[in-house]
Amino acid sequence: MKDSNHPFFRPLWRRIAVVAFCVAWAIFEFATGTPFWGVIALGFAGYGVWQFFLIYDASEQQADPENKKE
Repeated sequence: MKDSNHPFFRPLWRRIAVVAFCVAWAIFEFATGTPFWGVIALGFAGYGVWQFFLIYDASEQQADPENKKE
């Protein structure tokens, strides 16, 4: 998730899916009795929310000449 402006993450559903997967994994970890890994997974989910929704700039991808199709 280091490159949150990668063209793969352009569609909203993919960004939602990545964050939802991290939340689901955290729930799984808490349900199986491993709260340490649950907190780690929640941290990834929080980072995903930060990168993909709070500071994500979709207009930057459209302005980037490397992302244009020829």
